[in-house]
Amino acid sequence: MKFLDLAKVTIRSGAGGNGCISFRREAHVEYGGPDGGDGGRGGDIWVEAVDGLNTLIDFRYQQHFFAANGKSGMGKARSGRDGDSITLHVPVGTEVLDEDEETVIADLTRLGQRVLLLQGGNGGFGNLHFKSSTNRAPRRANSGQPIIERDVWLRLKLIADAGLLGLPNAGKSTFLAATSNARPKIADYPFTTLHPNLGVVGVDGAEFVVADIPGLIAGAHEGKGIGDRFLGHVERCAVLLHLVDATSETVAEDYHTIIHELVEYGGALADKPRVTVLNKVDALTDDERVAKLAELQAACSDKVLEMSGVSHEGVVDVLRILRREITARNEAEVLAESDQGIEKWQP
Repeated sequence: MKFLDLAKVTIRSGAGGNGCISFRREAHVEYGGPDGGDGGRGGDIWVEAVDGLNTLIDFRYQQHFFAANGKSGMGKARSGRDGDSITLHVPVGTEVLDEDEETVIADLTRLGQRVLLLQGGNGGFGNLHFKSSTNRAPRRANSGQPIIERDVWLRLKLIADAGLLGLPNAGKSTFLAATSNARPKIADYPFTTLHPNLGVVGVDGAEFVVADIPGLIAGAHEGKGIGDRFLGHVERCAVLLHLVDATSETVAEDYHTIIHELVEYGGALADKPRVTVLNKVDALTDDERVAKLAELQAACSDKVLEMSGVSHEGVVDVLRILRREITARNEAEVLAESDQGIEKWQP
């Protein structure tokens, strides 16, 4: 299945049915009075986060979603039938954006979460509704409310506990393949990964989800290499794993390039807990290893770990630190909910 994380769709709510002007006509009933029914209500447009989806590819082939109109009222005080509503099924983690691609209309972060995007029009009143003590035979009825149509964007941000960051060919996919059952494409050239991948990683009997995004380049926050969309996939992560290629001649510069993109992207992404790792250390001599580690340590204010996804050296230590950060985030969220008296959402 192809991965698609951005799609534009046109949605339209149903119009309300018109009210009916009708009078009772029966033999031997000279003044039957009004009996026009009300129009039916137009269908709504909903969006719902469902299980089993991890891409927006379905919205590449269908971009228009129109709810049914309500039926008009009829004589004998019969109301029109309500129009059928439509629900857009999307993966968990999908944002619904206005046409400007910036204003967030809905953010579906929980399984089963359901949001009303457009409400159907109300049906018009029939002339029976206007009967009163002073107007026994009204000859008026309301039209139903018109349709509402708008374009919206669906943007998928993957739900993961940890996110992998690094320049192209930093070894992110190798790490994911070595620690999970995910099988991303791996090759010895940049931009091997073109789409985000998810993998379930286990350590010490605990499991968590890791997101591998394509390598970032300078200017990613401005959309170069569609890096702004890739960074969106790690916004929800509890911790970021920053891999720096030890075989690079400029490990400090490589480190600062990614940090700069995080800061410029905004959204507190640069403030997330981050684990910095010198990767591919198995390809270095002992002297080179010491020199590269010292260079990266000087550029980074935090502790730098050493790892090799190929030889598995240091992998378990990295996973344990990631798990510790994820556990701390989860405990903090539970504590914040209990302090604020927020009841947990139940699907």
